[in-house]
Amino acid sequence: MSINIRNITFFLFSLIISFSSFAQTLSEIQVNGLDRISRGTFLNYLPIETGDELSKELVNNSLNRLYETKMFSKISAELRDQVLVFNVTENPTIKYLDFKNYKDDEVLNEDLIDDVRSNLNLRNGQIFVQDNLDNLVKELKNLYKENAFYKTKISINSDIDNSNRIGIEIDFDEGEKALIKKFTISGNNAFSEEDITDLFDIGEPDFFLLNYFTERDIFSEKEYQAGLKKIVNEYTNQGFLDIKTNQSKVIFDTDNNEIYVDIVITEGLQYKLGNVVFSGDLIYYSSEILRRKIALKTDEVFDRKKILNGINEITELYGDIGFAYASVALEAKPSELGSQYLDITINIDPDALVYVNRIEFHGNNKTQDDVIRREMSLNEGQTYSKKELQESVNKIKRLGYFSSVNYEMKRHKNNPDKVDLIFDVVETKTGEFAVGVSHSNATGASLNLSISQKNILGTGNTLKAAFRNSDAVKELSFFFLDPHFNEYGHTISYGFFDKTLDASNLDASAYSISETGFNFGYGIPITSDSEIFGELRTSSINLTCGVTLKTIDEVSQCADPDNNDITTSLSYSQNSLNDYLFPTKGTKKKLIGLVSMPFSDLKYYQIEGSISDYNPIFDNKTFKTSARLKYATGYGGEDLPFYKRYFEGGQSSVRGFDFNSLGAKYSNGKPKGGELSLVSSLGISSSMEFLGIDNQNMKFITFADAGMISEKVTDFSLSDIRSSLGIGVNWITPVGPLGFNFAYPIVKKSDDVTKTFSFELGASF
Repeated sequence: MSINIRNITFFLFSLIISFSSFAQTLSEIQVNGLDRISRGTFLNYLPIETGDELSKELVNNSLNRLYETKMFSKISAELRDQVLVFNVTENPTIKYLDFKNYKDDEVLNEDLIDDVRSNLNLRNGQIFVQDNLDNLVKELKNLYKENAFYKTKISINSDIDNSNRIGIEIDFDEGEKALIKKFTISGNNAFSEEDITDLFDIGEPDFFLLNYFTERDIFSEKEYQAGLKKIVNEYTNQGFLDIKTNQSKVIFDTDNNEIYVDIVITEGLQYKLGNVVFSGDLIYYSSEILRRKIALKTDEVFDRKKILNGINEITELYGDIGFAYASVALEAKPSELGSQYLDITINIDPDALVYVNRIEFHGNNKTQDDVIRREMSLNEGQTYSKKELQESVNKIKRLGYFSSVNYEMKRHKNNPDKVDLIFDVVETKTGEFAVGVSHSNATGASLNLSISQKNILGTGNTLKAAFRNSDAVKELSFFFLDPHFNEYGHTISYGFFDKTLDASNLDASAYSISETGFNFGYGIPITSDSEIFGELRTSSINLTCGVTLKTIDEVSQCADPDNNDITTSLSYSQNSLNDYLFPTKGTKKKLIGLVSMPFSDLKYYQIEGSISDYNPIFDNKTFKTSARLKYATGYGGEDLPFYKRYFEGGQSSVRGFDFNSLGAKYSNGKPKGGELSLVSSLGISSSMEFLGIDNQNMKFITFADAGMISEKVTDFSLSDIRSSLGIGVNWITPVGPLGFNFAYPIVKKSDDVTKTFSFELGASF
């Protein structure tokens, strides 16, 4: 049987008897028509029970209560000799709710449909309520309209079977998207039309090839409203506090399925800053100190953004000295300096001085509490400090053990001077055990057996053990590091290695070198984010040279193949990055000096320095600058061993050039390396939402690399510099960071070996 659900009517029958007839006691309640709903459930909804004295109000209230349950399509009541009889017809249950013939996944998709079914109580097996279906249709129409489908038609087909179950089909005729025909701006004097249209992600179509990718002419209500907000922000940041866009409108041409957007701007006055006054309890700070936080002077344009930034800085200033709930309120009023001037009064209420009561960590199923707690700059019982709290969060993120670190601050109701800090962390993969075959651009095919864990057993210690057998490298190694060896936070490390390198498989000249040895290191922290680290390393080296090296290029060094290499190094490192995987702010620096001991067979020293700096820029993008300088040479009349030279080119160096290919060449054309290496890079990273990919573990990057190798410092020449431009994707996968890059060399020489595409496991931005 097929019916139209909209024709089902709710019938509410009041008793057609005199009021006086209710002056009696109810002896029984009868219910007719129940099927799925139990009698007990039905009676629970009634505000009346046997033994009550009947009244018209009680009966009407009972009917209203039953109606509000939305379980019934019909309800009637009748009084028969002290027996109240209810006759009901239950609403059907939903057998299915299907969506048919929708095509545009950007508007409607399976995930959204599933959410709709849940939010509007339209899942299979639930009681059908007509209002819920009506609300669904209304929301769907609005959704399509917001996405420029103005001609979408939605029809409902339903059927109720003999078991009182309803099947519903929602059928869509989407039609075509309406495209923007005209996008006009009027009323603007302070900003050009081009500046304002650039604030919108929608507008008149670009050049047709570009518009194919940008789809700029496809209207979106969300983007339209976002653009209007950007206009208001731009104007208010330039002192136009009375800016209005409320006369703007969107007109739909039904005949041509086109949209005309008319942005109307009423600018108003451009205000300037008058006097700045501070009121309230300033505690330790003078008005002069607080005034410096407002980066505007009297008579300058009233920049709302700068003033709000100043208010935030003042709030943080009080938060840093323990006033976690300090209130800094701003009031602007006309100034005596003139109609275009505004005075501001900043009222400060520091509230109570706050202390940290408890610090809890949730979500660290593997990592021990004390491993996280030792990174806290803020401890229990200490005066609260916003600066130290944020520093603690950054230090926890820099561990690299967690994909996210969040916290909640809970104030005690009975003790307003105490707060609990509740940290919620999500652990990420910090190690792996691998057996198998792999391939890298650097070392070729490789048989690997390895275990690597930088948070072994949740202790925060690092353990690495590896066996590798590839075309280029054969290696057996073990390494252990404890970053908190004692109560003072000192670091200790030790390890051994047995490694054979066949350089002919690394695009270098033909030689092989076998090295066996061990290392021991010890580090002492200087500040919360910096450390001095010393290391002793000793090894036994056996060198085998190819014919060209032995007879032409490196005759003297190849004549002495067996050497002991004993070195000591001292390094300084500093890391203030706010995240381990995808930092957006902070600096990472390292300076290291290494020298071989006088009793070592080899006589050389190395000086290396590197810096990476990250800064947030517009639209949540991150700008990175990095540079590294490496210098090595021999001493005591001896040359630097040729296998200790530096090589550049490739994924982790100057992208767009082949691995280790830059610099001087041997007589056989293989890279020779050099004593001086210089590499720098500029880059911007952003999310990939502009490509429709909403994955926080993926970042799109653009970069410019430059670098060079000099065989000797005295050979340094600007003509040795190579550079490239490129784009790439960094992706945090289940097996670790993965980077893909496309780079185009822009400064090169004819004999350079270039490589446009490269990938790397363990990539970083």
